Amino acid sequence: MLTLQGSQVRASFLDFFKGKGHAVVPSANLVPQNDPTLMFTAAGMVQFKDVFTGKETRGYTRATSSQKCIRISGKHNDLENVGVTARHHTFFEMLGNFSFGDYFKDDAIAYAWELLTKVWEIPKERLVITVFGGENGIAADDEARAIWRKVTGFSDERIIGMGAKDNFWSAGDTGPCGPCTEIHYFTGDGEATLGTFGDEPGPDGIGWMEIWNLVFMQFDRKQTADGFAMTPLPKPCVDTGAGLERVTSVLQGKRSNYDSDLLRALVARASELAKKPYGATLSDDDVSMRVIADHARTTAFLIAEGVFPDRGDREYVLRRVMRRAIRHGHRLGIKEPFLHDVALRVVETMGETYPELVERKNVIADVTQQEEVRFRETIDRGLRILDDEIVALRGRGSSTLAGDVAFKLYDTYGFPLDLTEVIAKERSLEVDKAGYESALEEQKKRSEGSKVGDKAKDDVWLSLKEELTRAGSESTVFVGYEEDKASGKVLALVKDGARVARASEGDEVDVVLDRTAFYAESGGQVGDTGELSTEGATLRVSDTQKAIGATFAHRAKVVRGALAVGDTVLGTVDTKARAETRRNHSATHLLHYALRAVLGEQATQKGSLVGPSRLRFDFSHGRAVSAEEITKIEALVNAKVLENAKVVTEVLPIAEAKARGATAMFGEKYGDVVRVLTMTSDSVELCGGTHARATGDIGLFKVVSESGVAAGVRRIEAVTGEGALAYVQKLESEVRSAAQVLKAQPHELTEKLEKLTQASRALEKELAEAKRKLAFAGGGGAGEGGKGGGLDDLAARATTRSFGKVLAAKVVAPDGAVLREMAEKVRDKLGDAIVLLGAENAGKAQLVVTVSKGLVGRFRAGDLIKPVAQIVGGSGGGRPDMAQAGGTETQKLDEALKKLDELTAE
Repeated sequence: MLTLQGSQVRASFLDFFKGKGHAVVPSANLVPQNDPTLMFTAAGMVQFKDVFTGKETRGYTRATSSQKCIRISGKHNDLENVGVTARHHTFFEMLGNFSFGDYFKDDAIAYAWELLTKVWEIPKERLVITVFGGENGIAADDEARAIWRKVTGFSDERIIGMGAKDNFWSAGDTGPCGPCTEIHYFTGDGEATLGTFGDEPGPDGIGWMEIWNLVFMQFDRKQTADGFAMTPLPKPCVDTGAGLERVTSVLQGKRSNYDSDLLRALVARASELAKKPYGATLSDDDVSMRVIADHARTTAFLIAEGVFPDRGDREYVLRRVMRRAIRHGHRLGIKEPFLHDVALRVVETMGETYPELVERKNVIADVTQQEEVRFRETIDRGLRILDDEIVALRGRGSSTLAGDVAFKLYDTYGFPLDLTEVIAKERSLEVDKAGYESALEEQKKRSEGSKVGDKAKDDVWLSLKEELTRAGSESTVFVGYEEDKASGKVLALVKDGARVARASEGDEVDVVLDRTAFYAESGGQVGDTGELSTEGATLRVSDTQKAIGATFAHRAKVVRGALAVGDTVLGTVDTKARAETRRNHSATHLLHYALRAVLGEQATQKGSLVGPSRLRFDFSHGRAVSAEEITKIEALVNAKVLENAKVVTEVLPIAEAKARGATAMFGEKYGDVVRVLTMTSDSVELCGGTHARATGDIGLFKVVSESGVAAGVRRIEAVTGEGALAYVQKLESEVRSAAQVLKAQPHELTEKLEKLTQASRALEKELAEAKRKLAFAGGGGAGEGGKGGGLDDLAARATTRSFGKVLAAKVVAPDGAVLREMAEKVRDKLGDAIVLLGAENAGKAQLVVTVSKGLVGRFRAGDLIKPVAQIVGGSGGGRPDMAQAGGTETQKLDEALKKLDELTAE
């Protein structure tokens, strides 16, 4: 049997099928494109779905690929098995060959057998075949069995018939379907015994492991009056999948995928970080190391594709995976953030094959580390609360954590239920899941109760939509791309969530028209404002929204006369505000181009808000954008503005738009026909908003702020046109005013401020030192009448106990550092001593306790400071020999100092 590295296995598979006339197709993204039914790509056939169904044709009829896959949601969810078994992963690569009406069972089986036994030289004695044995009225796949007999020379004993669950594939209840045949490999050292076939490999990894599945799509299943009927497909297809990790472990003679070169380096890095050896066993430590190795791959690849941990569907799945890995690191005793380190090892080991990992290396590291820092804070906070609850449980003799407590941990502190369950299990406790679900349901009911009013309003709009649909006018006709004025008939008026027939002066209403030039808010662009008028009425429009579907609601106030359903109004858009919004919206497209050009292709749009005064653009990026980068971004955008290129908008079928390379904007849904916005050759995107006629209309683009809004998501706010001019003029005015105050020219301000800052720091340092000397010279004001004669006088006030000296005194100290230094110096003068000093600063009480080393076995500074701090309304802590505290009740400082006598009483 050949011994190959993982990369060699991948290459030899693709080269083999390329030699059989297959087109080598690159892996599709993990996030399926234009397929809302799937969260992640879980199989090699996903990118070929439309080819299999005949909706799409390509320039080849046979293909091969190594597809990145994630199985962590829906029916494809291997999460709980990861780390426990030798072969399950959340991220893996699926090797596959596909035939779209070209070859069928004969060639598919022959190809698989040739590659396995001739090219890779796997002994056929260690292989077993399964075929569909018939079930639910569907005949057995005797054709495949006969082909296998001919190709392999196996008897029927080694060609095993199985049921539909294992050996019949279907896309759903109806549609393409067909039998499949699987190839299994025996991982043990001795003879491959058929008696154990069908059993899962044991904890030692020994057993029969599926390594390749060949699916034969040959039927079309349709629903009939009697149930279902299957008819042969005119062009049967082949879809096969072999896990790269499994094949690699076979060819390297490993019983566990984690011991192959594909994952070994990641497990080793987890072991190094944990400072614990990896034994390839089912011990808790070894399981945790495997979990970290697997989850680091999923983390790196998803972040490389622009999926960042957050609350969205995919984003939350990633967060869950990352936090599961972090939790296992916590269990291993890794104290510092580590997952980014292992993720970077993924980049090192797989970056040559998947260059997007290298391109987005910094983003992967930054986002991963930020998420871990946040989650560790959550763990620490939650663990403290959980520990208190567990102590209380032990005291009551209970072994069940209440469901409402688990819910509070989740709802208030972000501590996930599955993590609470893991920790409880480690402490031999159970979690009342029913109670948790009940608390969750109660919260939902409270939330629903707050939405009753909103539901009533929604019902009004739903009934209105049904009425308009029956009348054939459910969609407001929008003519605002070409016009800024339009006449329309009033179809409905809604006031305070209820339908009305008439609106009078002073009323605020939603006006529904059959035709309008007002743009309704969507795609991040705010709704138009303006005026609705008739001979007898004037309404000021403050906003335009899509009330439901494509029905526009003009939010307006009647400022003159009255308006009734059935009236015809003239709607006039505020052209100044619209022009400013157009400039800003067009600028967001140029900004998107510039961000990708400067920061990398991962800087994709995550959201936007475009209004007349400014634009806001959220994008994926793992760190703050530097001032230098912002300057480059501004320069690129303004260069495009100066080109004064014509902004072209076309209405095209969505397939043609995508063929031209148009990209979709974040959060937008598109129909069969879309608007394609072309601003330059660098910016071609789908967009339904209103835009400038030419890039020069933008006038000037200026970034006013850059900030973070979520993990791995940054936000830029900017202004254009007159807004940009006003912003620059204001900055210039402020600069000139500052120059006058500092008596300098504008270009001298930086140098002048640096000198003033240095001088100020020097003076602050001198002042602090003077205060310190004054405090020590006067003993902190501790002598008779507050005129202390120095630290010696302060030390002289100590009382003598059998174990040493005790001193509690109120002093004058400029800050906590000086107070601490005074306490240490007095303690050193006293020998074996306990010293408590208190001072008042900036309206706060400050306290310091220090204990000589010879006494820390009997008295701990941290234990002494807590009850003292409580008296002044504060808290504190520290080392056994030194502790500090603060409080707000300065009037109780003397009382607090007296507490030391009680705490040290013999």
